[in-house]
Amino acid sequence: MSDIALSLVLGIGLAAATGFRVFLPMLIVSAGAYTGHLPLTESFSWLGTSSALIMLGVATIVEILAYYIPGLDNLLDALATPAALVAGTIVSAAVMTDVPPMVKWTAAVIAGGGIAGITQGAIAMLRANSTVWTGGLGNFIIATAELAGALVVSFLALVAPVAALALVILFLWHTTRLLRRLLRGMRPSTAEK
Repeated sequence: MSDIALSLVLGIGLAAATGFRVFLPMLIVSAGAYTGHLPLTESFSWLGTSSALIMLGVATIVEILAYYIPGLDNLLDALATPAALVAGTIVSAAVMTDVPPMVKWTAAVIAGGGIAGITQGAIAMLRANSTVWTGGLGNFIIATAELAGALVVSFLALVAPVAALALVILFLWHTTRLLRRLLRGMRPSTAEK
């Protein structure tokens, strides 16, 4: 795989992880850049500073804990969806080294921001359905799965970007099927009309 294709897939994989948790993938990118294990484009070198690492660490902890508070988790989804679009775009653009600027920004905005938004939107719909069906008690499971998804996809994107992208596609396919089933179950039957 060429360096450009690898950069693009790495960026898209990390962007998808921001759909699960906005700050955790950014923290992992920051830590990788800070330790010298992940090269970033020059305009995003600020992500590799100790200040960014501390700020993203605090934001990650607050975000993780907040998603375990019933009611607040649904409110956060309303805020996280646009934040995931921005974070997905930033993370994608930051790791797309040696990619021509036009290709980088087009891929970062459309693919990076797009996959982050789709992933976050699917999670928000799952959580909303969980809140309705379980009174919020099932949201703990979704929050834990999101955290695990963000960790796995972020680390997998760094070591095996194509596998991370495949995992995200598989997740979205299963989520789409689950949401269709849930929405079918909510429609009134013809006998009730």
